[in-house]
Amino acid sequence: MPQARALLSSIFGFNEFRPGQAEIVDAVMAGRNALAIMPTGGGKSLCFQLPALCREGVTVVISPLIALMRDQVRALREVGVEAGALTSGNTDEETAEVFAALDAGRLKLLYMAPERLASGGTQALLRRIGTTLIAVDEAHCVSQWGHDFRPDYLRIGELRRALGIQLAAFTATADEETRAEIVTRLFDGIQPETFLRGFDRPNIHLAFEGKDTPRRQILDFAAARKGQSGIVYCGTRAKTETLAGALRDAGHVACHYHGGMESEARRVVEGRFQQEDGLIVVATVAFGMGVDKPDIRWVAHADLPKSIEAYYQEIGRAGRDGAPAETLTLFGPDDIRLRRSQIDEGLAPPERRAADHARLNALLGLAEALRCRRQVLLGYFGETSDACGQCDLCDTPVDVFDGTEAVRKALSAILRTGEYFGAGHLIDILTGNATDKVKQRGHDALPTFGVGKEFDRRQWQAIFRQMMGHDLVRPDAERHGALRMTQEARPILRDEARIELRRDTITKAKGARPAVKMLVSEEDAPLLSALKAKRRALAEDARLPAYMIFNDKTLIEMAETRPLTRDQMARIGGVGATKLERYGDAFLTVIAGEVPGDEHPMRRKLSGRDAGTVYDRLMQAQADLLRGDDGTGKPMSCTAALVAKVAQVKPRDLGGMERLLGDRRTERFGPAFLDVLQQD
Repeated sequence: MPQARALLSSIFGFNEFRPGQAEIVDAVMAGRNALAIMPTGGGKSLCFQLPALCREGVTVVISPLIALMRDQVRALREVGVEAGALTSGNTDEETAEVFAALDAGRLKLLYMAPERLASGGTQALLRRIGTTLIAVDEAHCVSQWGHDFRPDYLRIGELRRALGIQLAAFTATADEETRAEIVTRLFDGIQPETFLRGFDRPNIHLAFEGKDTPRRQILDFAAARKGQSGIVYCGTRAKTETLAGALRDAGHVACHYHGGMESEARRVVEGRFQQEDGLIVVATVAFGMGVDKPDIRWVAHADLPKSIEAYYQEIGRAGRDGAPAETLTLFGPDDIRLRRSQIDEGLAPPERRAADHARLNALLGLAEALRCRRQVLLGYFGETSDACGQCDLCDTPVDVFDGTEAVRKALSAILRTGEYFGAGHLIDILTGNATDKVKQRGHDALPTFGVGKEFDRRQWQAIFRQMMGHDLVRPDAERHGALRMTQEARPILRDEARIELRRDTITKAKGARPAVKMLVSEEDAPLLSALKAKRRALAEDARLPAYMIFNDKTLIEMAETRPLTRDQMARIGGVGATKLERYGDAFLTVIAGEVPGDEHPMRRKLSGRDAGTVYDRLMQAQADLLRGDDGTGKPMSCTAALVAKVAQVKPRDLGGMERLLGDRRTERFGPAFLDVLQQD
C-alpha cells in the first residue's frame, strides 16, 4: 500500500483515500476477486485505476458507453497516465495509437465495450499484451442489459475463465438480487470479496410529482434554477429534441443527446457539458453514466425511470462535489404502462421479467411514498435512516387515510377471479360495469360485483398503483399482466393488518385527463407485449425486420380475439398459409400458454378454411364406420389425403364420390360422407 498511497498523491492529487477506497484497493492489489458497491461520487474508478499502475501487465476495463470510456481516458491522460480505448467511435489514427502503445508496453489501462469480446481476436490480443486484471465498470449492466439488448455482457465471465485472471466488478447501485446475479455471471457463483458502502447522498433533495402539463413542470423547475448545470432525462429520443428546443425558447442554454445521433454530434455535446457552465442537457439514459462533472446542480426526469436502481444512478450525477443538489421526477399512468410493456416485450426469461416487475413496483412505492422518500429509497438497498428533512414529503407531509377496506375489496376481486385478470377487468367488477367479458365469465354474479362504486375508474387505477407500490400485487408475465397477490397482501385480506393510502393521489385521479389512447385495451396490452416479444425473437433468429414476421395490425387482432386453434389463427388478417405453418404454433403458444396439439399435415393445410371443419366431420364419420355399419366388418379407411380431397371437391352424388374413393370405399363411406357434405 505505500506505493499506492504515494501514487494517490503524486498522480491523482489526493492526500487520503475516501471512505471505503483503501480496503478495496488493497484487495485488488493483493490479487483477490472483488465486488464493490459504492455510492455515485464515491471514487469507484480509482479503485481499479490505482492498482493498475502498481502492478505488472495491463488492466482491461469493460465499460458500457463510449462517452464514459472517452471521459475516463481523457482524465487519466490529463494526470499523465497512459490509457487508451478501443471503441467503434475511434478514428483509424486513435486505434493505431492504442495498438502502438500496447506493443511498446506503455499502456497500463485499456478500455473496451463488452461487444468487443465477441470478436475472435480479442482473447488472443488480451493474452499477447499480458492482461492481469479485468475490471468491470458499471457492473449492474450485467443484470440490467445482459438479458436483453446487450447479451455480450454475459460473456465476461467466459473471458475471465479463458484467461484465468483476476476480476473486479464495480457499481454504484445493486440490490441483493442484482448482486447475486453479478456473482453468478462474472464469478461462476463463487463469492468474491464484497465491499458494500452506504448508499445515502444526503446533499441531494428528492422530489416526485404526478404529471400535469409535464413540459410546463420541467420548464418551471429549470426556470427556478436558471444558470445552473442540469440534466433532464426523457423516455424517448424525440422528446429530448422537443424539450431541449422548449428550454432554449425559454432562454436556457440547452442541447439534446441520444443514441441515434451521429458520433461526432454526441462528442460535441459531451465536450460542451464538461466545459460550459450552466448548460442543460436533455437526454435519454445513454447520457451521463460515469460522468465526472462535479457541479451538476439538478437532475429532472420528464418520464418515470425504469427502476429504483436506474433512478439512483441517474440522480447520483447531481451534486458529486458534495454541495446541495435537487431532483424532480415526473410520473403518470402512461409511464407505468410503458415500463410494463418494455418488460413484457423484452427477451429475458420469465423469472427475470417477474423480478423487473417487482423492481418497478418498488419504484412506484417510492413515487407514491407516504412519508420520507429517503427512508424508502435507502430501505430498498437494505439501509435504515431517520427522516431526512431533504425531500418533498419531509417538506410538506401528504394526507393519508385508512385504505384497508378499499384494498381488501380489490384483493377479494383478484382472489375470486382466480388471479387471472388485469386491473381493467377487476375495476369493471368493482364498479359494477357489466361488460361482455364480465358477463361471459359470470363475474357479474360475484359478491364483489359493484362493491367499489364509491370510486370511479381512474381512482381505482390510482388505488391499484398504490397497491403495486406497496408490493401487494404484481403483474404475472406468464399470464399476460394478470395480477397476483404477494404474501404481504394475505394479512390485509384476512383482516389481520391495515394499510394507509395517499388521499391526494386518488383525489387528483378523479379529475385527471384521459390517458393517451392505446393500441389495444388495458386488458389486452400485456398480451400484445408478449406477442411483440415473440415476434422480436423470431425476427432476430431469422435476421428479418420484425414486420416481415407479422405487422402490428395482425398482432393487435391476435391480442383482441385471442385465437386458440390453428383454424382461429388462420382467420386473423395477415396470417396466410405459409406464415401459419411457419409461425402459427409459436404465437398460439404465447396466447394459450401451451403448444397446440398435433394435427395431420393434410388437416393443417386446411386450417382456417371451411374445408377444414368438413374434413373433421368426415374423419369422424369414417371412424364410426371403420368396421362397417354393424361393427363386425373388416377394418377399412381412407387416407388423410383422400378425405381432404373429398372436403375440398365436395362431390354431390355417389357417382362423384366413387370417382374419388373407388367403389369399395364408396360402398362403405359414400352415404355417410354425402350426409356430412349436405350439412355444410
